[in-house]
Amino acid sequence: MRKRIFPVPDREEILHGHALRTMAKIGAPAVISSLLFTLYNLADAFWIGRLPGETAGAVMAGIQISWPFVWFIISFITGFGTAAVTALVAQSIGANRPEEARFAINQLFTLAVFSGIGLGVAGYLLTPHILSLLIQEPAVSHEAGLYLAVISLGLPTMVMPGLFYSAFSATGDTVTPLFVNGIGILINLVMDPFLVLGWGPFPQLGILGAGYATVASQAVAMTIFVVLFVRGTGVLRLDRSALRMHWKWMAHALRIGFPAGIGNSTVAFGFLVLMRVIGQLDNAEAALAGYGIADRIFGILFIVTNSMGIGLTTMIGQALGADLKDRAKDLMRKGLAAMFGILVLEAALLWILRVPLISSFIPGNHAVIQTGARFIELFAIGMPFLGAFFAAESVYRGSGHNVPPMILGITRLWALRIPLSYIFAFPLRMGSDGIWIGMSISNVVSGIASLALLASRSWLRARISPADLPGSTSEP
Repeated sequence: MRKRIFPVPDREEILHGHALRTMAKIGAPAVISSLLFTLYNLADAFWIGRLPGETAGAVMAGIQISWPFVWFIISFITGFGTAAVTALVAQSIGANRPEEARFAINQLFTLAVFSGIGLGVAGYLLTPHILSLLIQEPAVSHEAGLYLAVISLGLPTMVMPGLFYSAFSATGDTVTPLFVNGIGILINLVMDPFLVLGWGPFPQLGILGAGYATVASQAVAMTIFVVLFVRGTGVLRLDRSALRMHWKWMAHALRIGFPAGIGNSTVAFGFLVLMRVIGQLDNAEAALAGYGIADRIFGILFIVTNSMGIGLTTMIGQALGADLKDRAKDLMRKGLAAMFGILVLEAALLWILRVPLISSFIPGNHAVIQTGARFIELFAIGMPFLGAFFAAESVYRGSGHNVPPMILGITRLWALRIPLSYIFAFPLRMGSDGIWIGMSISNVVSGIASLALLASRSWLRARISPADLPGSTSEP
C-alpha cells in the first residue's frame, strides 16, 4: 500500500500519540492550505499593485478597507459555526460517539445554507452606508463599493467552505480541505492577472476582476465540499433526517458557539472602526495601502502558528471528550511553548526584510513602502506575545468554553487597540506611527492576559452531553 504524503492521524494517535508530532501531522496540511489562501490574498495585492498610473494606490486601499466589512458580515455565523462544530465534532469523536458528530455537522450545514444567503443580501444593501462612515476619499470609497457589491452577492460561497474546513479538521483530517481549497485557490491565482489587468481577450476590470476571481474560486471549493458531503462516508456525510433543525440541540450548540460568534463580530466591527481611524490620517491612502500589504505579509508568518492552533484545538477537544485531562494539560503547555518560539524567530526575520518585502508588492510608490515598512518595524516588537493569545484561543475553542476568549478578544481591540491607536495618532500627534504603536501594545497586554487564562484551567471540562443527539447512545 502506497504511503500517503500527509497521513491522517486516527483517534488513537490523537489521544495517545506524541503531542507535538501529532499536532504537526494535523497542522502540516493546514500550513499548505493556509499558505495557498495567503498567496491568493497576496495575488490580489500583487496584480493590483501593477495597475497603471495612480490607480493602484486607491484600489489597494479599497481592498484593504473592504475586508473588515466582509469579515463583519460573516463573522457571527462563521464564529458560531466554527466554535460549535469544532467542539461538538471533536469531543464526540473523542468520546467515541460518531452519530452525534454526524448530527452536528448536518444541523450546522442547514444553518450555513440559509445564513449565507441572508448575509449576502444584507451585505449588498448595507455596503453604501458603511463605506460613507469609513472613508471620505471618493476614489477609495468608489473602488471599495465595486468590490463589496461582488463579494456580498457571492457571500454564500464563502460561508460554506469554512464550515467544512472546521468539520474535517475536528476529525483530524486537514488533508481533504487542503486539496479542495487548493483547487479553488489555484483557480483564483490563474484568473487574477487576466481579470485585474486585462490579459488576453479580457478587459481590464481592476478591483472588479479581483472580486469576480474570489467568488468564482470560492464557488468551486463550495461545490466540491458539498459533493463530498453528499457522497461521503463515516462521520462527515449527509443525513437527510438530521437536516431539519432540532431546536433543543441548536440551543445547546448556541450556548457553545454564541460567545465565539459575538466575539468574532465585535472584533470584526472593531477592525472597521480601526480602518476609520486610519482613514482619518493625512496620508490615509498610503497608510491603508501600506497596512494592507504588511497585513498580508503577516498572514504568511502566522500560517505556522495558526495551523498548529488547528492541531491543538482538535487534540484538546478529543482529549477532553475522552476525559483525558492530563493529556489536555500537556498539549496546552507544549503548544504554547512552540507558538511563542516560532513567533520570536519570525518577528526577527520580518524586521530585517521589511523594506524589500513591501517594495515587491508596489514598486516605486515610496509613500506606501515607507508606511508599510514602519508598520512592520513597530508591530513586530509585540508579535511574539500573540503566541499566548493564539494558544488560548485554540485551547478554549477545543474545550467549547468560548466566553473567556470572547472577552479577551474584545478587550484587546476595544479597550486597548482602538483607544490607544487613536490617542497616540491624534491627541499625541504621532500620526500613523501612533496607530502602529497602539496595535503592538495591545498584543503585548493581551498575550500576558492569555497566559493567566491558560493557567486558570477553567477550560478543562468537556461540553458534550448524552442529550446532544435525541435518542443517541454512547459507546464505552
